[in-house]
Amino acid sequence: MAAAGQIGESPLFLMDYLLRFLRVALLLSIWRLLFAGRGAVSGMTLPALLTYTLIAEAFAEPLLCRTEIVWAFWDGSIATRFLRPMGLFAQFAADAFGRWSVGFAVFSLPLLLCAPLLGVNPLPASLMAGLLFPVSLALSISVGLAMEFIFMALAVLFEGEIYAISRVRQALVVLLSGAFLPLALMPWGLGKIFDWLPFAAMASAPLRIYTGTGRPAWLLATQLGWTLLLWPLASWLWRISRERMVSYGG
Repeated sequence: MAAAGQIGESPLFLMDYLLRFLRVALLLSIWRLLFAGRGAVSGMTLPALLTYTLIAEAFAEPLLCRTEIVWAFWDGSIATRFLRPMGLFAQFAADAFGRWSVGFAVFSLPLLLCAPLLGVNPLPASLMAGLLFPVSLALSISVGLAMEFIFMALAVLFEGEIYAISRVRQALVVLLSGAFLPLALMPWGLGKIFDWLPFAAMASAPLRIYTGTGRPAWLLATQLGWTLLLWPLASWLWRISRERMVSYGG
């Protein structure tokens, strides 16, 4: 239902994917200009950086891991979701997977197929990297969903503006996860600090595994550690905040 809704809500839904394609082409051009004539920078070569950027955009939706929970607060449907014979987390996760499947079919696959035309090698750095990437991506989604529900629970608990909390969460993920700018390229060694945050487990870890620019065992261990830590926290926050929830329509 979520996948069908993604297609049927607007006849211009493909426009967003076209803009994303133009964005990745622009980013690849910028990296080529900045790295022209230079060797490896902070352990990243230009080919690895180009692949990193391409894969980050191809899997942007699961890496950034946004659900429809903000809209559910806005239209009041969050109240009725508690009455459904399925857990709240599972409902929003299923919605997200439905929307991501459309994006993967109409944007990610064409982008990966067109990668050679953009001068980028879309293949993982090694066979092991290719095998470990789906595992890391699954852990990334798990951490991202937990973070999504934690931020929304905090918005309920502190009776804050839901859209403000959502925008803060989105800004932190874009800046600190490595989805837009690899953490290794951040100045003053900030990337080494951000590597320890849960945001890095959302995007930086799977992308570094895919491009062979990180230690897979350590990256997977941090992702698993954050998963085991954040999900009990998300569940506890929802238990203590759900009775204080207020939304339009209920």
